[in-house]
Amino acid sequence: MGVDAVIHSVMKVLRAHPAGLSEFELIRALAADGQSGFQGDRLRDSLSLFQTHFLLFHTLYLLRDELHQRREAHVDIGPLKIQLLPFDSADGQAVDSHDPLRDYYLDIHNLATGREEVEGLLNDFWTRFARADERGEALQTLGLSDPVDWATIKQRHRRLAMQHHPDRGGETASLQAINAALAVLARHHK
Repeated sequence: MGVDAVIHSVMKVLRAHPAGLSEFELIRALAADGQSGFQGDRLRDSLSLFQTHFLLFHTLYLLRDELHQRREAHVDIGPLKIQLLPFDSADGQAVDSHDPLRDYYLDIHNLATGREEVEGLLNDFWTRFARADERGEALQTLGLSDPVDWATIKQRHRRLAMQHHPDRGGETASLQAINAALAVLARHHK
């Protein structure tokens, strides 16, 4: 089966789900529709998962460009939901020809990404994710949330450190937690 068959299958699935669906749900629906590139154990190891994801998004960007050119519909390609929307030239659904994600997925040579590079991409993602989670926890310890600037973080830390200092009736554990939170945020500040 060629790209046209996959595009046809994606259109069929998107039309059957007007509220949109997640990438995983779309992959499962394509497998149920007989698309061999989306069947079996394709989601079990990182390389085949990457290849399945890449093929799906390559197809979605091709379809989005094609439908936009024909002024027929718009494919909203989001991180949590993929949805077929009616075409409306007045609402700003133009296809951005300088979209780095679009460029990446339309370059079929990126499908040849090797196992080591895929593992590196995943490790980079999880490292950034862990840092964001660590920052969120540190801000929560200080009673703050993003967006917040460094000056506000330092001011809040000083106020809490004075309030929880053992010499002022506070507890050592609380002061240590406040200082540890500032240390985490300082690492992220650089």
